[in-house]
Amino acid sequence: MTSSPHTAPFTAEDLPPQTGRTVIITGAGGGLGLETTRALGLAGAHVIMAVRDVPRARRTAGQLPFGADVRPLDLADLASVRAFAASVDHPVDILINNAGVANVPLGRTADGFETHFGTNHLGHFALTNLLLPRITDRVVTVASNAHRGAPPDLSDPDWEHRPYRSSAAYARSKLANLLFTLELQRRLTASGSTVLALAAHPGAATTGLNRHLGPAMKLVAAVVGRFVMQSGADGALPTLFAATRPLAGGSYVGPDGRGGRRGRPAPVSRSDAAQDPALAAELWTLSERLTATAFPLG
Repeated sequence: MTSSPHTAPFTAEDLPPQTGRTVIITGAGGGLGLETTRALGLAGAHVIMAVRDVPRARRTAGQLPFGADVRPLDLADLASVRAFAASVDHPVDILINNAGVANVPLGRTADGFETHFGTNHLGHFALTNLLLPRITDRVVTVASNAHRGAPPDLSDPDWEHRPYRSSAAYARSKLANLLFTLELQRRLTASGSTVLALAAHPGAATTGLNRHLGPAMKLVAAVVGRFVMQSGADGALPTLFAATRPLAGGSYVGPDGRGGRRGRPAPVSRSDAAQDPALAAELWTLSERLTATAFPLG
């Protein structure tokens, strides 16, 4: 594993004080979202847990050693996204777009979008634009190195004209996350805003996203995972790093170990497609049309 002198020491205990700061975390009721919630809450932040299963999240929040604000948000339903955004009537320092689905069977969101694209990208796209006038520091979107397997095109985002493959649909949604971050940062800079757009990935972490795999693949993941996967707490470190450390806008943070599977958080590379400004602009235009939301600054 390689390391960088300024990133190697970083752990959740190294978070700067977050007292007086407000953070919204989507998918905060479990997995990486809960680990991120725990770390930032212990550092003093007021955390708004944006979740689909409110009763479950409230039970979880009740076991945390700090108060957390649990609110309903279903990213697969743009009406829910709008309702959540309307409930936020105060400044927010950090928005962490963490929630996501992976390897699910072909399905549609409430608005008719393919589930991965609609939830992982379009839901967060709409949420970010609706909240952006209240965000004061940064937007962190959780991506994945699975994006490297996605083709550099935006044709048929809802899988209406090709055989559906869940892994490919997930990869395309994660490429969309990185293209969204790229174009969001360009627009923020052009508008004169000091808000940052960043992305992070957890590496190979035990997040629960593999629960939709078939029995054989679950067995493979479990066996291989014992050797290459890191804990959920360690998987949350790149997100925490991106949320709190001084970084250039548009940075992508992940584990610094071999293959990006585990290690300490550091700026990492992304695919050529994920750095394509024309593709990012094309995705933005498509997403504005599909969600009926637009960049609100400038």
